[in-house]
Amino acid sequence: MTQEIKTINLSGVNCYLIKTDDGYILIDTGFSSKCSYLDKVLESAGVIPGNLRLIILTHGDSDHADNCAYLCKKYDAKIAMHYDDSGMVEHGDMSWNRKAKPDKISITFRVMTMIFGRLSKSGNFNIFKPDIYIGDGQDLSEYGFDAKILHLPGHSKGSIGILTSGGDLFCGDLLYNFAGFSFIDDMADFQASIKKLKCLKINRVYPGHGKPFPMSSFIK
Repeated sequence: MTQEIKTINLSGVNCYLIKTDDGYILIDTGFSSKCSYLDKVLESAGVIPGNLRLIILTHGDSDHADNCAYLCKKYDAKIAMHYDDSGMVEHGDMSWNRKAKPDKISITFRVMTMIFGRLSKSGNFNIFKPDIYIGDGQDLSEYGFDAKILHLPGHSKGSIGILTSGGDLFCGDLLYNFAGFSFIDDMADFQASIKKLKCLKINRVYPGHGKPFPMSSFIK
């Protein structure tokens, strides 16, 4: 299967457009304030109603899910995510199914949440209900994407990764390439997810924030 990866940076939040033999897959959708720019990038890449096969959310935070409702309507695309984060997007509540006191929040992340208010209930979030719930080990070949889903809780209960047959991992906010930026809801879950990744054949990591990096630089 042909799979070309295009990184779309929306004010520090990465979305990834995957071109396949059958159309396109979009991983995460960014802030709603960048909707017009995202739209232009998608259109210039050749995305039209009917060929955006699937929108996959790595987790439910609004900086990764804000444009879903709009894109779903415009491109007639299905939205897929893990059930354990579904309440975030259905209620517009980024604290849903998270600890009242997360295990680790960096100073940088605290500043970011103060600016954007992304971990509290937001009246600006365009709520929606996912079309598809995806789980660990699920094969995405029916959408023309030679990849599988990895359940990787830690940042949130429903965080997932997408691992291609070629060893590319789209990890959402489990791993960052952004200095001083971290939010770990549950440290035990996070450590288990990292241990899981270390047992897999991963060549390159495509994070939710920061530039892609080789997995070898993370595993010393």
